[in-house]
Amino acid sequence: MKEQDRFRSVLIFGGAGFIGSNWAHRLLETSEAKVHVFDNLSRHGVRHNLESLQRAAGKSGRLQITVGDVRDAASVERVARHATEIYNFAAQVAVTTSIQDPRLDFQVNAQGTFNVLEGARKSGNLPFLLFTSTNKVYGDLGIRQLRGTLKRYVLEGCGVSETQPLDFHSPYGCSKGAADQYVRDYARIYDLPSLVLRMSCIAGPRQFGNEEQGWVAHFVYSALTGAPLTIYGDGRQLRDVLCVHDLLRVFETVREHKAVIPGQVYNVGGGPQNTISLLELIDEIECFTGRRLHYELEESRPGDQLAYVTNFAKLHHDTGWTPQYSVRDTVAEIYRWWQRNRQLLAPARVPARLAARGWEELPEAAA
Repeated sequence: MKEQDRFRSVLIFGGAGFIGSNWAHRLLETSEAKVHVFDNLSRHGVRHNLESLQRAAGKSGRLQITVGDVRDAASVERVARHATEIYNFAAQVAVTTSIQDPRLDFQVNAQGTFNVLEGARKSGNLPFLLFTSTNKVYGDLGIRQLRGTLKRYVLEGCGVSETQPLDFHSPYGCSKGAADQYVRDYARIYDLPSLVLRMSCIAGPRQFGNEEQGWVAHFVYSALTGAPLTIYGDGRQLRDVLCVHDLLRVFETVREHKAVIPGQVYNVGGGPQNTISLLELIDEIECFTGRRLHYELEESRPGDQLAYVTNFAKLHHDTGWTPQYSVRDTVAEIYRWWQRNRQLLAPARVPARLAARGWEELPEAAA
């Protein structure tokens, strides 16, 4: 066993969510790490994710669950004391919610991340710390005129690199951008081995996609359940899609290179080979499922990017990582997960604003 694989105590903020639960499950399945999930359980479906993690952990004693909120600095500091690795996935993730309630957005994304950084610093352990940021920190990319075809906008070149200037165009972009700059600076000022991943569209199993976020899964579920779909804009908006399984490989490879990446920022996404527009995704899903997807068009929403494609050349250069799953592979992964868990995709939704404020205060429990 490698020295870096010994005595791993992994703390995952937002560990019951889409990315966090996938990462926790991977660690339980492929390592001997102790996994500590910290989550406020506000999102739809996360209790199911916890049950799945408990089954994966069995009687190993390697899984610990704390119900708490990153806005609670004392709780964050307490759970961070003995961690050797910290992953901060806890976030308010919707641009629309950030516009409706910018204070909540700031408290969760900016102040919550600051609390995590302070917990890591005060622990004295210099834990490896990874923060997931967003492509929204680049704003609208200064794009006013785009070449378009019938089904998509076309973004010339090889995608957006880390040299793209920051340009926040929503409270969400501001809060995540402020957070990722704090993560960078804690590496410089306090020698904390931390890094930032600015992510594009991540999709895959365990994602309870809805209109506000997780659009690939939302489109798939809408087709499978016959639910109508609303597209904001003309549907030609372009994105690159990355399967969550490929993202987990990013986590693994940056940890392996943690001695040389403190303070670095990496753009992470499917890249030019995995681009698709909303209209093209509808065609793909209809072909894959054999079901018609009914939709209507509405006006574009504030903060939306007409086109974004990740240039992950820096990450590839530093670690050798490259995506392995295509967009079609990712749709298939979502479909297979839905087949096993369709009862969880109930139409009822707790409003995001209420859910985020209704987190439970329960005692710490070992699963």
